[in-house]
Amino acid sequence: MVHLYKGPRPTGRLKSVPEDFIVEEITETGAVLEIGQPYNAQRLGMTEGGEGSKFSAFIMQKRAWNTSQALGAVARRLGRGIRSMGFAGTKDRNAVSVQLCSIFGAMPKQLSFVHIKDISINGAWRSDNAVEMGQLAGNRFTITVRHINNPNYLDSAIAALDGRFPNYFGAQRFGVRGNNADIGMLILKGDFEGAARAFLTSTANETNADAVAARERLADEWDFGNALLYFPRYLKYERLAIDYLSRFPGNYANALRRLPRSILLMFIHAVEAQVFNSALEERVRSGRIAPGEGDTVCPANALGFPDYSSAHAFSADESGMFVVGSVVGYDSEVSAGEARVLEGLGIEKDMFRVKGMPELNAKGTSRVLFAPYVGMERSFGENDARLRFSLPAGSYATTLLEELVGGETGAE
Repeated sequence: MVHLYKGPRPTGRLKSVPEDFIVEEITETGAVLEIGQPYNAQRLGMTEGGEGSKFSAFIMQKRAWNTSQALGAVARRLGRGIRSMGFAGTKDRNAVSVQLCSIFGAMPKQLSFVHIKDISINGAWRSDNAVEMGQLAGNRFTITVRHINNPNYLDSAIAALDGRFPNYFGAQRFGVRGNNADIGMLILKGDFEGAARAFLTSTANETNADAVAARERLADEWDFGNALLYFPRYLKYERLAIDYLSRFPGNYANALRRLPRSILLMFIHAVEAQVFNSALEERVRSGRIAPGEGDTVCPANALGFPDYSSAHAFSADESGMFVVGSVVGYDSEVSAGEARVLEGLGIEKDMFRVKGMPELNAKGTSRVLFAPYVGMERSFGENDARLRFSLPAGSYATTLLEELVGGETGAE
């Protein structure tokens, strides 16, 4: 990605231990869910459900768990399935994090008896509704950079960015193997066989030798019945697709449907992210940082985060506005830069109405090109730096850190 800050940056190491990356969710009411603190609905300014409420909202603190696995563990302890769980936002695995969640069919008192290593329930109450994705204002991060070589460079970078940074989607959006967008583009183009091949056989960034060997062998033989004999058991989603194709050869769309819809949507979202990042790179490279004629903008809300509900066409007499771009979908207003990226990829916005797999249709949404970091605090030890700041929902701390710190950032 193209950096906005062009000066020298210190080198350092992130995520040496989970405690180096603390993530505290900021609720829609503006409350920061702090590590180790007990919460109830009243303290958070939320409405508690009545006796007939079928949901319980709760605050989950976790260490070295990703969100879905931690929720799965809680669900199992309570005799529920993963679909009973809700959450406002995903959090890093290699971190200590606190977040708002919900469960259907379990009472708050039951949650208080859940004891799982490195997971704690910091409060629970009845709720009339599930917690849904996006039901948060942002996150507060407390990050330790180990072995930082020149803290003065860090101060210079923070001063130069002046509170905003390019709001790129982070590497997490593109998957562990980095090919989510490739698979997604094949799906958008209706090439379901190509998408299945890419999902099953690509060895890019694959680190497990058994997985590499299995993917390469399948690419050569394309024999699905035989592949079930040698494909590693832990590649469970691959095995689901392979099993289907062994019984229904050539039905690649339905083979992909054996994957959870959330996984398939990740492929489409990765294409959206690639288009957004590429258009943003072009803007950063050209130096068009401030809003200008033809831009859509929005003001800051009370937390200093973008208020998308007040988005409008830029006027020259305004100041302090955020430039709003599109996470492109079939219903998006596409800028000239986004149109160039789409053309270069050989796709059109109408393709986000996915022919053959309409359950993956993506309408599109808005995202600011340059996101704020709010309340930046920093302190320095002998060899380490500690940063604390808040970001709006959907912005990546690792992206900001790549602007501020060179070398190993430890991003997942």
